[in-house]
Amino acid sequence: MRRRRATARPTLADVALQAGVSAITVSRFFNAPERVGADARGRIQTAVEALNYVPNLAAGGLASAHNKVVAMVVPNISGPIFAHTLQSLSDGLSAAGYQLLLASSYFSLDAEERAVRAFLGWQPAALVLTSRHHSPGTERLIDSAGIPVIETWDLAQRRTPLQIGFSHRQVGRDGVRYLVERGYQRIAFVHNSAAGDISAKERCEGYSDALKALGRTPLPVTPKDPDPMAAGAEALGMLRAQMPAMPRPDAVFFANDNLACGALLAALRQGLRVPQDIALFGFGDYAFSDKLMPSLSTIRPPAREIGHCAAQHILTLAAGGQPPPHTSLPCELIARESA
Repeated sequence: MRRRRATARPTLADVALQAGVSAITVSRFFNAPERVGADARGRIQTAVEALNYVPNLAAGGLASAHNKVVAMVVPNISGPIFAHTLQSLSDGLSAAGYQLLLASSYFSLDAEERAVRAFLGWQPAALVLTSRHHSPGTERLIDSAGIPVIETWDLAQRRTPLQIGFSHRQVGRDGVRYLVERGYQRIAFVHNSAAGDISAKERCEGYSDALKALGRTPLPVTPKDPDPMAAGAEALGMLRAQMPAMPRPDAVFFANDNLACGALLAALRQGLRVPQDIALFGFGDYAFSDKLMPSLSTIRPPAREIGHCAAQHILTLAAGGQPPPHTSLPCELIARESA
């Protein structure tokens, strides 16, 4: 992680100089843009983008509070997969007097960039992101943030920000290994219907790598229904209907437990036996996964541990320490009744 002096960031005066206007005009551009002429607005906007300038919203009376705020962007607030991370991070921070600001990108790199830009304007004590995949604009913001940046739920050891997480490709390989050891021959993979879920795509890549290494053909499918449980049911129908030229899969690896749950309920409605007719395997170990009938076999990510570790890293940095640059946390394979 790079730490930069606050003065290394571009200032309002830098924007004014580049745009050829006064600092007062630039300030007015952010606070009352309707009072700035169209030509000046265009020049200022060009300068803001060229300099990667972020207005300091913490100035003017709020600067004393910014050191006790941590900002985080997650792909999805409504889904259960990040809930334990958010709760454990919030608990760890609040115990030390910090507050957590939260935004959802819903798997959009552009939405994540907008959230990061807005958060940096408040000068938080740290910025926590989900995944290592960002837009070029977000990468530039990370590089010039001047505050600690932590990437969670991912691991790629050559990156600069602190990282806490695991390999999604390895998750894909581990799921295939488990299903193969259980004797399944034709294993399909169901993608998340939400566009932009790059981590799920990496799990599929690990799945494909593992099958190809065994001389088997991967069978990935992508449902379209935006509701994840409905998408799981849709995917099951696709897999059972589109295979006239080849045997149907005897096991399905889902990008998350919501999809797997939807498929399981649809299979039971259709009179299919799980796992005798088709085995179902998920990712996430959601709160309902062990309560389904049959219970869902899945991979449990270290969600709580990620949040706890992120909080400890932030507090270590605040105390002048230096946490490890990369923290690898293990996932756990949970064998239940569905596969």
